Parts: sequence; structure tokens; C-alpha cells
Amino acid sequence: MNNRYLIRNARLLDPVNGSDTIGSLYIENGRIAQVPGETAQGTVIIDAGGLCVAPGFIDIHVHFREPGGEEAESIASGCAAAAKGGFTRVVMMPNTTPPLDSAEMITATINKAKAAGMVEILPAGCLTQGRAGGQVADLEAMRAAGAIAFTDDGSTVPADKVMEQAMKEAARLDCTVMDHALDPAIAGAGALHDGRVAKSANVPGIPSEAEYKIVERDIALCRKTGCRLHIQHVSTKEAVHLLAAARQEGLPVSGEVTPHHLLLCEDDVDPADPDYKMNPPLRSAADRTALREAVTSGIINVLATDHAPHTSQAKSRGMLAAPFGITGLETAIGITYTVLVSDGTMTLLDWVRAWTVNPAQVIGIAPASLQPGQPAILTAFNPGTVWTVSKNRIVSKSSNMPYAGIRLTGKPAWTFYDNRLIE
Repeated sequence: MNNRYLIRNARLLDPVNGSDTIGSLYIENGRIAQVPGETAQGTVIIDAGGLCVAPGFIDIHVHFREPGGEEAESIASGCAAAAKGGFTRVVMMPNTTPPLDSAEMITATINKAKAAGMVEILPAGCLTQGRAGGQVADLEAMRAAGAIAFTDDGSTVPADKVMEQAMKEAARLDCTVMDHALDPAIAGAGALHDGRVAKSANVPGIPSEAEYKIVERDIALCRKTGCRLHIQHVSTKEAVHLLAAARQEGLPVSGEVTPHHLLLCEDDVDPADPDYKMNPPLRSAADRTALREAVTSGIINVLATDHAPHTSQAKSRGMLAAPFGITGLETAIGITYTVLVSDGTMTLLDWVRAWTVNPAQVIGIAPASLQPGQPAILTAFNPGTVWTVSKNRIVSKSSNMPYAGIRLTGKPAWTFYDNRLIE
């Protein structure tokens, strides 16, 4: 393994100190070091002309289906997809089979990720035993084993008392609760947003109320318990308003928006194509506008993919029977750069911050930077590359996404993790 690398001619973006410069980056023994006056023999020279190099991007919301669903995505294939998409660290959701609801399951996941390499997996543990919503899981044991946050993602803890107990325990452990905010009683058997497209296609809808009522509940519990709260995949303008008010109040509340909710809305949905079925659903154009404005204004300052792979067989069951979810790791940089940066609505440095510093703060880890002495964990991307999404070029085991044929600007080039360049 090489111990020295010199990255030349890069646009170096470091949101920790707000710097945006053209220059070189030197790596020695896996850490960033001062650029030497003379290049030592054996140093690997990387010409990064035309590329931006930033601290490694973090995705705090991914689903790798191992254990139990490896035919859709294994930990190894998920790590490969993450690295291809420009990510160096990911927070893996616990809705596996069986779920990650014990210290033993957390430890096993971390060990498998180390074996796979390429990407660091930070597992989230379940809020409740078996993700059943009834009894709070052993959060303390999972935290000690390496759980970075707690969530029953894929489902919402319906009972207020159980959620309050879980949030009190998470607060004691100084750990964030991440919630998939969707009331199952209101959502019912809905498959698409409860709007024009669902009605015209005679498909049951998921009302916006299903989301914002739970967001309202969760914020009240945050106020009561002091627990750090993160709302996953925000999709409604009402939830945006609630988050804005909570942050104005000074509560430890944050939220994330996915690339698909920023790019698409219900007007784009083909009701015959289950690749458009996701939870929460693509909502109205007005909701999409509110999400974009929330990101550019900083009300919501985290981007996350909600990468949710499913086999083509599972997705071929039709809109009502097919599972929710789309893949997103390999298209996230292109989509969010295209929607947020290429038209000038968001600065490049703020966009990088939404993939680095801000998600690190949510999960309580130190944000990486490009300063000497820091671990060399890097993402390189080409902001000028225009490319067309093709399912044939997806590294993930699954390609359930509605993006085929879409032209994007901005493409990941390589990552640097564990003292090696990953292209």
C-alpha cells in the first residue's frame, strides 16, 4: 500500500474553515500533511485538474439489506455503491431481517463493514425491540457497541409514551433520535401522494397530514425530553414550517431532504411504474418548492439519499404491492448539484457543507477537514461533467430508480478512504 500521495491542481473546498482555494493536498500515512518542498521517491502523483476535492461526503440515511435481504443489497455491494457515488461514510438503517436491535447485531454490522472496506458504516440501532413499536430496545448496550443514532426507520413509533421513553434514554446517552415521521393510521394503505395523480389513477393516497402530525408530536417530545431530534426525508411544506419554528425556538431539531424530493414531484409520477413508489411519496410542486427553499435558506441543512434498494422482481408487483423505496447513492451528487448549485441558488461551499459538516453534527461526530493532521478522508467530484443516468452503469445490486435518461451536471470522480484511492 502506498504511504504518500500528492494531489495537484485541485479546487480544495473545506467548509470547516470556509476555504475555497486552488492548490495541492499531501497525504502521508493516511493523514493530511504539509505539502513538502520536494516530493519523496515513491509518492503517488494525482492530477486533479478540473476536480473539486472536499472532506469525504457523509450519507446519514442508507438501507443496506444485510442481513436478510442480500439479494437486493449486501453490505459489500452497498459500500461499493456508496464509494462510486462519492461517499466515504454512511449511516446504515436498522430495518434488516432480523433488525439491528441489539449490541450483537451492531457489532456484527461494523465487523462486516470493516471487511468490505471502501466506506465506513456507522450503524443506527432500533428504537424499539424488533422495530415493533412496543418496548424500547437496549439503547445503552447498542450505543456502547457503536450505534451512532437510534431510529425505527421504515416505520414510526406510534405510541407517544414509548417514543418519549426512547427519547429520554437517547438524551441520557447523548445520542440523536432519527424519525421516519409518518403516522401509519393516517397513511393507511396509500402508495402515492394524496393528490391529483393518485386520484386520477385510482391509487390510494398518503396525505401530507400523516407526516406533519408526527413531526408536530416529535417536536413536542424533543421540547419535553431535550433529546436531539432529526426528522428523516422531510417531504411536506407543513413539516418545513414546523422545523423552522422549532429551530427558531432553539430546540435541538434538524431535518434532511432527499435528492428525489428536490428533483421530482407528483407531476412527474408515472402511476404504472413502481419505481416512483417511495415513502414518503413525491408530493406536490408546492411542497417541492418549499423543500428547495428550506435547503437554500438553511432551515433544513442536511442532504441524505434514503438509498432503498429492491430487486426488480419485488418492484414488478405493481404500484400497490411493490415495496416502497428507490436507490440513490450513485445519483445523489449529480441530482443535488444540478438542482441546487448549477443554477446559482446555493453556493458550492454550502452544498458541500450539507453533505459533510452538517450531517456530522447531527450524529455527533467531529466534522472532517482538509487541515494538516486530519485523517485523509476525501471526496473528489467534477462540477463540469454533464452525464446521463443509465441503469446499466449502476454498481448497486438494485437499480430501482426513476432517473434513467435524466441528464445531470456534476459527477463524483473518486474517494480517498483507508489510505487508498477508490475510483
